[in-house]
Amino acid sequence: METQTVSRPGYLEGFSTLESEVELDSLPVEGRIPEWLTGTLLRNGPGKFEVGEQPLRHWFDGLAMLHKFSFGGGQVSYANRFLRSEAYREAEAGRISYGEFATDPCRSIFKRVATMFKPKFSDNCNVNLTRLGNEYIAMTETPLPVAFDPETLDALGVAYKPPGQHATAHPHHDPQRGELVAYATHFGPRSKYRVYAQRGRSHQRRIAELAVSEPSYMHSFALSERYAVLVAFPLVVNPLRLALSGRPFIENYQWKPEQGTRVLVFDREDGSLQGEYAAEPRFAFHHVNAFERGSELVIDMAAYDDSTIVESFYLDRLRATPPPEGADPRLLRYRVSLDSGRVAEEELSDAILELPRIDYRERNTRPYRYVYGAGAHRDDGGSDFLDHLVKVDVESGEAETWLEPGSYPGEPVFVPSPEPDRREDEGVLLSVVLDGHTAGSYLLVLDAASLEELGRARVPHHIPFGFHGQYFS
Repeated sequence: METQTVSRPGYLEGFSTLESEVELDSLPVEGRIPEWLTGTLLRNGPGKFEVGEQPLRHWFDGLAMLHKFSFGGGQVSYANRFLRSEAYREAEAGRISYGEFATDPCRSIFKRVATMFKPKFSDNCNVNLTRLGNEYIAMTETPLPVAFDPETLDALGVAYKPPGQHATAHPHHDPQRGELVAYATHFGPRSKYRVYAQRGRSHQRRIAELAVSEPSYMHSFALSERYAVLVAFPLVVNPLRLALSGRPFIENYQWKPEQGTRVLVFDREDGSLQGEYAAEPRFAFHHVNAFERGSELVIDMAAYDDSTIVESFYLDRLRATPPPEGADPRLLRYRVSLDSGRVAEEELSDAILELPRIDYRERNTRPYRYVYGAGAHRDDGGSDFLDHLVKVDVESGEAETWLEPGSYPGEPVFVPSPEPDRREDEGVLLSVVLDGHTAGSYLLVLDAASLEELGRARVPHHIPFGFHGQYFS
């Protein structure tokens, strides 16, 4: 496809480095911030896209930066800080010393062979964050989650080590046990998927394990009340290729649609494999939710027809070309019959939706009605990237949107209202928005039921396009 320059106002600012770090007691507010918002929104994502004169290659490679928005009395304070990991310190010295998602350091053949026996994993945790007991941790897909101080945003070192070389940055909270449930892939002569639970830094409990010859690239997974679910898409890797190719991590994976998608369902209590179910070849970064309905397991995700979206996130392509045809995420539902083994596919809405969020505290692992996300318009054939927010009713398929021309919102984080007996969508959405007209960013606060804007708080600089955040009350 012939490349063309993106013409949307301010769009490229989302993929440019933010050098400044600030700490501000109060941001200018337009409109009204609800008085009951008294917690903190912490967000994670790339803040720097080059090391010295060497550009990083992929959106997922940028050096991690944390952003903190704290609420009280209708006011918003703000601070941002690079996550000063080992990878960041090496980058400050002008060196790329750790392999990232699609960027590798320049290494001699000798050093490549040496890393086969003692691999160096990056601690550039730029994807997500969560709370583990009383600690806050930043995560990426390498097995080195980094603890940080939620007040100062200072990095405090590696928190624990997942049981594999590739780990999800989307663990699930198990409120009954006070654990994080997650999975990791162990690469080796006999590779394995491992589902495990983490309680604090020191207590790790193995839930399930399954041998696999060609592991799938899985960014997230699903949890229902009874099951842990790995949806193994046919973007797979030969572990020997990972060790010997000398190529960046993701470039060793191959799309093999003939393998189809494998839905692996594990019992959360005894770790047994409930079943392995075959589905059409699909790809997804993010699951929305999963729940049981009689003998049926329902799994919802933001799914693509294939894995070309991974390639479209290389920075040179993001800065120059529209997304490839067919690279639009749709809300896809798998209905897995645990009795017959049949997997039925259902598209829940025709809305384009990525970075999905729900009322996680009340609805995760249970039936739900509303999902929120960032969407994109493709009507004029241009590249709007993610240019509006969308709310989908999964029962009716109806979608509502918030849109401001020239603005690019990120993941909408749902914060429930403190009202007793509230409705599922009673609360607010918090989204960091890049204003293409001013080349700055603001925190947007929407009514989650109507998507009516309540207020916005402007920060004194742009915030590069990020990934995920969490609200802590």
